[in-house]
Amino acid sequence: MKKINWNNVRLVLMLAVVVFLFSFASNRNEKRWFTEAKIEFAENESFITPDKVNKLLIQNYDSVTGIRKDKLDLNNVEKRLDENPMIDKAEVYATVDGKIEAVIRQKKPIARVYEGSKSYYVDYKGTEMPLSENYTARVPLVTGSVKAIGKKQLHYVLKYIFDDDFLKKNIIGIQITPGGSLILKNRNYDYEVDFGRVINADAKFKNYKAFFQDAVKDTLIGSYKTINLKFTQQVVCTKK
Repeated sequence: MKKINWNNVRLVLMLAVVVFLFSFASNRNEKRWFTEAKIEFAENESFITPDKVNKLLIQNYDSVTGIRKDKLDLNNVEKRLDENPMIDKAEVYATVDGKIEAVIRQKKPIARVYEGSKSYYVDYKGTEMPLSENYTARVPLVTGSVKAIGKKQLHYVLKYIFDDDFLKKNIIGIQITPGGSLILKNRNYDYEVDFGRVINADAKFKNYKAFFQDAVKDTLIGSYKTINLKFTQQVVCTKK
C-alpha cells in the first residue's frame, strides 16, 4: 500500500483555502458600492473643474454612491474623459476602500488664436482646445490670416517659442499677414519683429536672440521701431 504524503495533502488544502478566500473576497468586493470620488490634476492650472470631471465619472448615475463596483467599466470611463477637449489623458481606477480615483492630465495650451469671430487655444500637440471659463492661460496671442500660414507651420513656430525659455518669456504676440509672413510682438519693448515666412526659422530665432542680448548691453534696444529677421545672414533694424 502506497504511503500518503501528508505534507502534500496539507499544501493542496492550504492552496484550496487561499483560492476560496481570494475568490470570496473578490466577489464580495465587486458587489460593494462606491463611497467617494477623488480627482487629482497633474497640473496647477485647472481648465476643467473637478465638478465637471465628477459628472463625466458618474455620467448616468445621480451620485458616486449609486454605482456598484462591478457595474462600472473603467476603460469606458477613461475613454469618455479622454474625449473631453480639455483633457489630454485620464487614468481612472477603483481602490479597495470603495473610492473612484481619477488622475487628470490636461491639454497644454501654447497660444491663443483669434480667427475671425472664433477664438481658441492651440495645445502642445497642435490640436485646437476651447477656451476655459475656469482659467485663462498666459500664452502668446495669434491674430491675422491664420489660413495663410497653415496650422502645421503655425504649430511649429508656437512650439519652438514655447520650448525656448527666452522666447517664451519675451514673445507675447504673433500677427500673420495675408501673405503668410509673421510679425512678432515683444513683452517689454514696442518694436515689431518682422520674421517673414516660416523659412529657416531656427536661424532667424537664433539671430534674434543674439541681437537682443547685444542690444540690451548697448542700451539701444528701446530706440528701435522694426527688427527685420528675413535675411538669415544679418539682422536689419529700423530706428524710430
